[in-house]
Amino acid sequence: MKKSLIVILSLCYLFSNCKTNYLKEKNTTGVIANTAMVVSARQEASQIGITILKKGGNAFDAMMATELALAVAYPYAGNIGGGGFMVYRTQTGEIGALDYREKAPLSAHRDMYLDELKNIIPGKSTKGASAVGVPGTIAGIFEAHKKLGSLPIEQIIQPVIDLAKKGIVITKKQEKRLQKYRDIFLEVNKDTFLLTRPWKEGDTIKYNALAETLTKIKKNGRDEFYKGETAKKLAAFLQKEGGYITEEDLAKYEAKWRKPIVFPYDDLTIISMSPPSSGGICLAEIMNAIEPFDLHEYGHNSAKSIQVITEAERRAYADRSYFLGDPDFVSIPTKKLTSKEYTSERMGSFSFEKATKSSDLSHGNVEIVESNETTHYSIVDAFGNAVSVTTTLNGAYGAKLFTSELGFFLNNEMDDFSSKPGEPNMFGLVGAKANEIAPEKRMLSSMTPTIVEKNDKLWMVVGTPGGSTIITSVLQTILNVHEYKMGMQEAVSKPRFHHQWLPDVIKMEPNSFSNEVKSMLSEKGYSIDETNAPVIGKVDAILVLPNGKLEGGADHRGDDTAIGF
Repeated sequence: MKKSLIVILSLCYLFSNCKTNYLKEKNTTGVIANTAMVVSARQEASQIGITILKKGGNAFDAMMATELALAVAYPYAGNIGGGGFMVYRTQTGEIGALDYREKAPLSAHRDMYLDELKNIIPGKSTKGASAVGVPGTIAGIFEAHKKLGSLPIEQIIQPVIDLAKKGIVITKKQEKRLQKYRDIFLEVNKDTFLLTRPWKEGDTIKYNALAETLTKIKKNGRDEFYKGETAKKLAAFLQKEGGYITEEDLAKYEAKWRKPIVFPYDDLTIISMSPPSSGGICLAEIMNAIEPFDLHEYGHNSAKSIQVITEAERRAYADRSYFLGDPDFVSIPTKKLTSKEYTSERMGSFSFEKATKSSDLSHGNVEIVESNETTHYSIVDAFGNAVSVTTTLNGAYGAKLFTSELGFFLNNEMDDFSSKPGEPNMFGLVGAKANEIAPEKRMLSSMTPTIVEKNDKLWMVVGTPGGSTIITSVLQTILNVHEYKMGMQEAVSKPRFHHQWLPDVIKMEPNSFSNEVKSMLSEKGYSIDETNAPVIGKVDAILVLPNGKLEGGADHRGDDTAIGF
């Protein structure tokens, strides 16, 4: 076996201030591995995942370890106080999906974030204990391990406990994030805590309280978090802080197995997340819409390619806002939405001559907003199993509420419901009645963990954070490899754009697209926004090469790292 490889991205620019056009960027090749690979938001998490695989563990063992390691190394989005989704494919070709999305507490109701005049109360669904949904992460990783894991729980969790005690070295990006959110940490928590100290790049943060919580979970299993001492402390803390979650809410939580969304695109089979994630259905709608067009002939990020993709995205996101929610509460016309006939009808009004106006499309009374601060990891093990997992606290550091006794942040996932149908959430996404708040309901998400087969064999594992831009980032990464013949790292590194129906603009990464392309689109009636899109996704992906080796794509937009052997 080769030694672990750590991706070092050698780029001609720094993303935040480079003025060079991305289109002139040289091709890049990612980490190549013979046997197995983990790609995640932090080197420490990827390394722990690989350590588990080297011990003979499978992708589902590594999933548990990587997820928990992200809670330590990347508290910005990694978590045990949030939730997520997993899509998997076993070595035998069996596929499945696990929903461990957060739930609304039993006391939740439709108007819980509205005042007496039925106006949204600012901050109530985004900051502090009132914004917290019942966490699903611990239930999710234990459920995945119960069904598909192989190593003992103790062997999987202990390296994470050791990491929390040893500490995490702060990167420059982490230093900037902690500085940015320090004031709101103090506002929400009303006192200093571990992460409000003036941490600098190179400092080491030790998470001793989190290590203790993980030690109890290692000893007592998932019920420690949902019914044990940790559950009692967590419920008491949230009640004291003005939240809704009780011990009963925690005790009733269960992760749920779902049937993934599966659809063909050329000679590919796309396997993606089903509701309450909107990712799979939207991805199917968009890819069905663009399949008849010759994108490879139009050229990568050409005006014509951008136009086709934008119009497909516009129509899919309009449908998302109206039809999609928790399938345990609402009836979703999945078969129709993912059919090629339906998509063909929706694209009937498209013309290369001019932009379609979002206001002219049906279901234009609602919009979509969702947090960008999610995280994703992709794993392929030595046996041929693959997992694609996207997990989140919703906003950066979730509700900004930190339990010092237990050592972790809580989510603000309740904001992903439609607090008031027709009103955008904190990320600009608008929701309809299908996503209104109800007790024990799961909130709609854009998370799109995806696995792609080619000729019935594993070909790609892909996903990203990015709120409403998740779906379009996954889409463009797949297209970059399939249509434009890029390698995995090159596909991940290329500049991205995004359209979500409302607001009616194409968001583009700054200094990334030629003036000629932007002018051609503007002339056809498209509005372009480069000011509010500094990062569109942070994709972590794995490609199975023709020779059977693996290429990792770790996004330079973060501290993301691919490690393989």
